[in-house]
Amino acid sequence: MSNKTTLCLWYDGTALEAATFYARTFPDSKVGAVHRAPGDFPSGQQGDVLTVEFTVLGIPCVGLNGGPLFKHSEAFSFQIATEDQAETDRLWNAIVDNGGQESACGWCKDKWGLSWQISPRLLIEAVTSTDRAAAKRAFDAMMGMRKIDIALIEAAFRGE
Repeated sequence: MSNKTTLCLWYDGTALEAATFYARTFPDSKVGAVHRAPGDFPSGQQGDVLTVEFTVLGIPCVGLNGGPLFKHSEAFSFQIATEDQAETDRLWNAIVDNGGQESACGWCKDKWGLSWQISPRLLIEAVTSTDRAAAKRAFDAMMGMRKIDIALIEAAFRGE
């Protein structure tokens, strides 16, 4: 990798599987080099996949098969600004239907424990609006959702 900054994401032997799913699911995503361990290590043996270089939505990442010691948490998430309900549904459903789980307010978690915020641009614009009353209505509507329903956010923002 030639980038100066790369996100390193820890996996328990599933970095290649995760990278392949991300490349298949998200635009501007791909799997790059797969590096095998030159020797035995605490969670694997010589020849096992040690790291996988990949890109998610243009962000350079490396998946490290570090073993079961560390887990992903909601303290880190990828936030994806979607353009419409179809894109929101496609990404949300891809993550959840592939062994992931729903959470609140547009968040979901993939089967490897990595958190994703599937956030329609309209939602972000609504809750950050200078019309504070409209922003609060949109925010309150979002608080009751799992996957974001853009039509309901729009209606709440308008006061309907």
